Amino acid sequence: MVTSNLPLKVIKPLKNPRRTLRESWRKLGHSWQLYLLLLLPLAWLAIFQYYPMYGAQIAFRDFLPGDSMWEAEWVGMANFERFFQSVMFEKLLVNTLGLSLYSLAVGFPIPIIFALSLNQLRAGMFKSSVQMVSYAPYFISTVVLVGMLLQFMDLRHGPVNMLLGLLGQNPIHFMGDAKLFQSIYVWSGVWQYTGFNTVIYLAALSTIDPSLHEAAVVDGANRLQRIWFIDLPGILPTAITLLILNMGQVINVGFEKAFLMQNPLNTAVSEVISTYVYRVGLIGGITNYSYASAIGLFNSLVGMVLLVVANQLAKKLTDSSLW
Repeated sequence: MVTSNLPLKVIKPLKNPRRTLRESWRKLGHSWQLYLLLLLPLAWLAIFQYYPMYGAQIAFRDFLPGDSMWEAEWVGMANFERFFQSVMFEKLLVNTLGLSLYSLAVGFPIPIIFALSLNQLRAGMFKSSVQMVSYAPYFISTVVLVGMLLQFMDLRHGPVNMLLGLLGQNPIHFMGDAKLFQSIYVWSGVWQYTGFNTVIYLAALSTIDPSLHEAAVVDGANRLQRIWFIDLPGILPTAITLLILNMGQVINVGFEKAFLMQNPLNTAVSEVISTYVYRVGLIGGITNYSYASAIGLFNSLVGMVLLVVANQLAKKLTDSSLW
């Protein structure tokens, strides 16, 4: 008798669609509270993130308030061409990219360095105090932060200029000097967000296997070598993810802080795309609604392109990416 060693193919019975649907509804009924909680963020996402995309067509129409969206005249790329040919295009692009790249160059590595330094401290009162002091500014609102900057750097009564006077230096009009605007904007942001970003990297450092450090100590590695060859590679995926997300925001400078810090003396460097959209869309008159929408849509498209490019470069260079 000849026997075969080939495995027998097991034929699985076909599932009854009605039974599968019934089981799905049964599982849904058992966990309906969780799905109810999930419904709230999904509703927020649909209402405030996806539904407004319907209004993006304003950028391609000559829209006036009171008119129907579909009744407005279709002008195609006319609003985009108007922006590209305007005298403000180059100025806005330079100011926005300069402020964003400055923030990225300074604000990205500092939390990593700070997290690596804190990770080397033993758990104790000093480490906890440093974490609390560095994290606390994150809870200060942007309006309060700008108010503090205006008070501290006041020309006559600000503590900074009073200290300069005690040192025999002339007072400096910090908020009126266009050359100082970017540094004040960036370094105040570093002070506010370093603690929060440090927590993310500390969480990534906590996942590193302690046996790697123990083996490195046995092999004679010093502290700097362990940081370079163990800690940094361990938080690299997290750092790459945050860098990709930050690249998507390079051309999207926050409106609130830039607008609050603006004054007639520093507008030459503080006018960015987001503040310009506000001025031409809401202050400049109703005829600029479509023009402002075109500028905002251009800003979003450039950010999306930068996000995709940064993700692809990260995937090729480090094998770490968002998708």
